[in-house]
Amino acid sequence: MDDDMLGDQRRLVELIEEEGWDVTDLELSAYDSPWADEDDPEATVTITARKPYDGEDGDDEDDENPFRLK
Repeated sequence: MDDDMLGDQRRLVELIEEEGWDVTDLELSAYDSPWADEDDPEATVTITARKPYDGEDGDDEDDENPFRLK
């Protein structure tokens, strides 16, 4: 993995976090493309992020959910 790939990864995380998301997991896979005739590596980034939304209806019926952490 080269510095350009890691820099791109950091920039993607920054962009997502700027939009109010919390990045919870990230995987960067670098590989040589089997479809290209070039020797340049490619990368795939998988990002898992969460963003809580406030309920608009004000209904707190889920507060009694035994599986919800308080």
